[in-house]
Amino acid sequence: MKLRYIIAALVVAYIGTGCDDKLETFEPQGYMGYPTTIEGITSEALPGQIYLTWNVPEGAEFSYMKIWYDDPLSKQTVYNVVSKGTAELLIDDTRARFGEYEIFYQTFNANNEGGEIKSIKATSGIAPATITEKRTEYKLTENQLSTNAQEPSEGPIKNLINGDTNDFFHTRWSSPQIPLPHYIQLDFNEEHQIFALEWWDRVVGNSDGFPSVVELQISNDGSNWETVKVLSGFAASSGAHITTEYVDAGKPFTHFRFNVTSTTQNSSYFHMAEFKFYDVELDIYDPETVELD
Repeated sequence: MKLRYIIAALVVAYIGTGCDDKLETFEPQGYMGYPTTIEGITSEALPGQIYLTWNVPEGAEFSYMKIWYDDPLSKQTVYNVVSKGTAELLIDDTRARFGEYEIFYQTFNANNEGGEIKSIKATSGIAPATITEKRTEYKLTENQLSTNAQEPSEGPIKNLINGDTNDFFHTRWSSPQIPLPHYIQLDFNEEHQIFALEWWDRVVGNSDGFPSVVELQISNDGSNWETVKVLSGFAASSGAHITTEYVDAGKPFTHFRFNVTSTTQNSSYFHMAEFKFYDVELDIYDPETVELD
């Protein structure tokens, strides 16, 4: 059997003293009569948990309460012991797929004599899945990069992938200017679907021209584009290093755009030091569907 004790109950103690065979016995402390039965325990389904609450009536007499149930996950009976002053219990590691749990409870006096056994039926909320991700950098080449707004006088796009955060890529600031959005486009030879990005903002003394709102767009023909995610609220300042959460595009794609629609100081261009693209593999563990041993 599996025991989980929340608050230890009073136990009977016997203490011996003296040099002879005399044994001084102390009587158990606490309420020794028939324990008051608790009524009206209620339950709330939480994600992967069952939350029990109850009221202890004024004048109720008992020393502790035992709460137990048969756990279909561990195939064991799980016991919890709570004190008289406790009015709630959170039961962890439960599953919605098991339907109703029958939860028993019983009050005891200080002599470990139990009162009436009562029970309620309770259900768990859905236990959340856990996701483990593995990121693999896709090594971009210069011929896979393009943009709609290269600044002709500085910051060629190839600087994004040379491993040097001291140089930069710059979209067009010289006349004639090109209105935003400006983008970085990646053209792949194979399909991608789940991905993540990493980039470094340019190290520079001013505060304008850092990407602040970005559309992540995909295509399979290089002409028709679909936005799968809009990024905002990330750091946008000199030397900032940004790593995104993974994005599942929902379908394979062979072309990708980092489409900048807004920049710091509302400049009509953006600049960036380095840019990386990652393929992401997901390992999903769903406790509500995994087979039991």
